[in-house]
Amino acid sequence: MAKRKELAKAATGPLAGIRILDMTSVVNGAYATQILADQGADVIKLEDPGGLRGGGGDTMRWTGETPKGAPEGLGPIFLGLNRNKRSVALDLKQESAKRALRRLIRTADVFAASVRYEGLQRLGFGYEAMAAIKPDIIYVHAAGFGSEGPYAGDPAYDDLIQSACGLGDLLSRTDGDPEPRILPTLLGDKVSGLFMAQAVTAALLHRERTGQGQFVEVPMFECVTSFTLVEHLYGATFDPPVGQIGYPRVLNPNRKPFKTRDGHIGLLPYTDKQWGQFFAAAGWADTIAKDPRFSDTFARQANIRELYALVETVTVERPTDEWLALLKPLAIPVMRANRLGEVEHDPHIEAVGLLERYAHPEIGDYRLVRPPVRFAKTPSNIRRHAPRLGEHTDEVLGEADDAQV
Repeated sequence: MAKRKELAKAATGPLAGIRILDMTSVVNGAYATQILADQGADVIKLEDPGGLRGGGGDTMRWTGETPKGAPEGLGPIFLGLNRNKRSVALDLKQESAKRALRRLIRTADVFAASVRYEGLQRLGFGYEAMAAIKPDIIYVHAAGFGSEGPYAGDPAYDDLIQSACGLGDLLSRTDGDPEPRILPTLLGDKVSGLFMAQAVTAALLHRERTGQGQFVEVPMFECVTSFTLVEHLYGATFDPPVGQIGYPRVLNPNRKPFKTRDGHIGLLPYTDKQWGQFFAAAGWADTIAKDPRFSDTFARQANIRELYALVETVTVERPTDEWLALLKPLAIPVMRANRLGEVEHDPHIEAVGLLERYAHPEIGDYRLVRPPVRFAKTPSNIRRHAPRLGEHTDEVLGEADDAQV
């Protein structure tokens, strides 16, 4: 079992000194602000004490099982997404809470929200109203759909976005089953969160150079569609199209971890040299290597399904360790394929300490995935457990009052 790690005492990341008012929830926006908080930002999580589920606040507080006797409202996904944040409970239907938020705005660099923009405007906290209080505020709105399109203002969840952006069609294109299927991960939420985190840092750089704040819209549908079409626009890149939409190598039904005698490996010879070496290692130097269908990059590309199908006919003949020992010295890209429950025990993951163990004063021991990006001079860190609902309300509002004295 990994040794317990102590919480860091202070922010050392590149965003130390930046304050973000965070009115996001669930995964999309909360993932973005988690990244920014890990990088040192002081993220103030603004939560509705009434809420729509459980005991109020972010609905993700109430998702998933917790250890027996643990306090409610600290679900497993919430713990990771909201570490390094402070929680302020504000019922913005109350005028006193609105006054408190206006005080906080004066202290903030960034306001991030995933609430519907029309709702924010009704509350009196649209961009123009905030900019009147803090002219250089960076106002980042995680929208479901861009404000200039017909879906503007519609609700958006990962399932809907995956279904609409073409991701739900990808598996059909690999196996011929026409039934659309979404990928079993919150890909849309997390991809949009990455776009949002990058947008915040870009806007901060612009403000550093010009002194100007701005409104930034991060529409989930457009972001995930952009992400999907990086490779899959493919032949439809040209007008008129010169081929199919969808990247054939990636849509290959035989692109998968290949069976070995005792498990699976991820294997991807890529260059002509690597394929030649693999053909030799597989005992195909005088057969497959001389087949004109696989003689060079263009031939392999045209016959990629057949080639990948052949690969598994030979990988299954040897155990995983033997393939790794044979192919790694040749610099042929190869990896042991892990099941989900095996990833944490991968020797590389263990060596870099990606999963860290912490002692929570109320929950007991739990684990977090540490910030994966390394900053040599300004390292990210984990310095706070995910907050209880409203845990820091008095503390943060007191700081805002002190700042105005």
